[in-house]
Amino acid sequence: MHRIAIDMDEVIADFNPKHLRVFNSDYNENLTVNDLMGTRLRELRPQMKNEIIAYLNDPTFFRDLDVMKDSQEVIKELSEHFEVFITTAAMEFPSSFTAKYEWLKEHFPFLDEMNFVFCGDKSIIHADYLIDDNVRHFQRFKGQGILFTAPHNINETGYVRVNNWLEIREYFLR
Repeated sequence: MHRIAIDMDEVIADFNPKHLRVFNSDYNENLTVNDLMGTRLRELRPQMKNEIIAYLNDPTFFRDLDVMKDSQEVIKELSEHFEVFITTAAMEFPSSFTAKYEWLKEHFPFLDEMNFVFCGDKSIIHADYLIDDNVRHFQRFKGQGILFTAPHNINETGYVRVNNWLEIREYFLR
């Protein structure tokens, strides 16, 4: 059975709306997801990089992110034909472990928690496919990288790209 590793943030967990909501509220701004096309919030406001990253160190930040549209249904279908692993580079924000684990248990209860991988360098993942929004995780990954479209990666080329979960369904279950 082939293995699919799936990133969490910006792939199954809709990270940007909350990040923008708290930033806009705290700094009286009106930035939207469209403002992030080709960039990240910390690059858009480099003078506030530390404050922007500080949100991610809040142990509760990742607990209430929205679920990406169609991800639950498609991942449930995929899990009937593939071994599915959720892989998150949580070592970047170790305080996020509990919130991410609880979020996964709530929104993806049909997945085995033994298939939740909290890591740093995703090249350690032994899978046939890695669905991720960050191309750096494909550099040393041995399988097929599949780029999940996110505002920050809109200008990336040279990768198999999917724009949503229905396209992932089509890619794997056609």
